[in-house]
Amino acid sequence: MKERSAQDWHRHCLLPDGTELQEHSLKTARDIVVGESCQIDYGLRGNDVFVGESSKIREYVWAARDTRIGNWCEIGNDVIAKRDAYIGEGVKIFGKLEVNGALDIGEKVEIVDGFSAKGDIAIRNPMPVYMFIIIYLMTLLHIENEKELDRILDDLFSDDEEETREVPLMIPARSKLNMKVFSVPSTMKIGKGCRLHGNIRAGSIDVQQDTVIFGSLRAKNRITVVSGVTVHGNVESGSTVFVKRGAHILGDVRAKSLVLHEDAKIDGTIEAPHGMRIERGD
Repeated sequence: MKERSAQDWHRHCLLPDGTELQEHSLKTARDIVVGESCQIDYGLRGNDVFVGESSKIREYVWAARDTRIGNWCEIGNDVIAKRDAYIGEGVKIFGKLEVNGALDIGEKVEIVDGFSAKGDIAIRNPMPVYMFIIIYLMTLLHIENEKELDRILDDLFSDDEEETREVPLMIPARSKLNMKVFSVPSTMKIGKGCRLHGNIRAGSIDVQQDTVIFGSLRAKNRITVVSGVTVHGNVESGSTVFVKRGAHILGDVRAKSLVLHEDAKIDGTIEAPHGMRIERGD
């Protein structure tokens, strides 16, 4: 398979329905896919958890099934896999590694507090995580041709696309998550019923129903918040902000233009030099 640059296999951030970003962990009932060279100051807790090469996870990795940690990653605490684990070359784990199934472990791996595996142990470098993720996404999305992958992923993030597939939590390459900011290089789509702590920065942001953001939103392009969304902070866009019916922004809104439903609420000030339009009805 031809090697692809880090940004090609997914350029977007997707937080599925029910995602929780708490004080010490990013938690979902679905799989977690982390791109290359990310810096994440939280633990990761999901179904299958895949971490791309050269990423740094300050806290733990906990997988209800398998976990794959790419070459030269650093994990600041424990790595727990309830099934199998695949640990790439040069990985540093500053806690313990606990595997209920089989373990494939590469060369030059450092584990500070030791490891245990109930299944077979093989000392070999596993498949690179970036390559595995491409195969994983093609299988998940029922794609036969790799060239279709980017298009289908783009469709999942289109404005009129409902989330009908069980897609994973996806964090693009070179993203940064810490106690102050959640920053991704391109689009971020936040699902329904999420609870997120932190200030979100992205190319564009789409927040779905009944999600609560304990922080601010800032994007170069459009921001959309829909019914039942509460933002405990400011909303800033270099383009247009859409505040749909039933949304509530407790801070200020600053954008080139604003589309505001008459049944939405903004507690702070509004700055929209290119104008504001009021929507009525549904």
